[in-house]
Amino acid sequence: MKVIKIKRNTIFKISSLIVFVVIVGMFTSSFSMQSYYNTGFTTGLTTSNLNVRSGPGTGYKIVTTIPKNQYIRVFAGVRDWYIVQVEGDYVGAVSKKYVKPIYPQTSSSGGTSSSGSTGSGTSSSGGTTLASLTSDEQEVFNLINQQRANNGLSALKVDNEVQRVARIKAQDMVTNNYFSHTSPTYGSPFDMLKSFKISYKTAGENIAGNSSNSSAVTAWMNSPGHKANILNSSFNYTGIGVVTGSKYGKIYVQMFIGK
Repeated sequence: MKVIKIKRNTIFKISSLIVFVVIVGMFTSSFSMQSYYNTGFTTGLTTSNLNVRSGPGTGYKIVTTIPKNQYIRVFAGVRDWYIVQVEGDYVGAVSKKYVKPIYPQTSSSGGTSSSGSTGSGTSSSGGTTLASLTSDEQEVFNLINQQRANNGLSALKVDNEVQRVARIKAQDMVTNNYFSHTSPTYGSPFDMLKSFKISYKTAGENIAGNSSNSSAVTAWMNSPGHKANILNSSFNYTGIGVVTGSKYGKIYVQMFIGK
């Protein structure tokens, strides 16, 4: 498949841990100690036009309003409210009943497909190696980098945010029973990267359905479009999602970006 070139200019660089501590401290001092809890997810999708308030209750003033189908960053829960960050770097509380959690779940030769993009946008967030790859993801990661080494290319590094998005995309394919670069939930890979505040100079995506990690990588290397993504010297970061399910046995999503 031919690689298509586009640009992305959004920069979103922020440490979730630091922001969480700052946000909890700010809210604690603003309206007394609350009982915060871990939500188990960090990305939500609004299901209605939604008011973002300065505290967890309708008695607090409205900070901003966000539209339906907007992705938001979720840091913690307080009773029936989530502490969030939304477009424009607004921080506040929203009613949890209007937010759909986006959970980054992971767990004979099938189909494969590739999609690519390059451009001259700005670099993405993240960039440190993610230590918590599953055994399947780690094996695919190693196999991909071996192919690059065999062709004189530098190894890819794992980008934390791209890794998270790749897992979410793989789970979305299993949950919604489709095999396509275009997700009914997130749109194209490039729409999805943008929605999750990831920008890049170049980007691409490989997907596969297979029962074996090595067979999935072999199938990619035997396909000109997939091979071109794997051996693209402009890509230097990646994220790999492997989720068990579907008629293929496992769904594979590898997202590439260049900074």
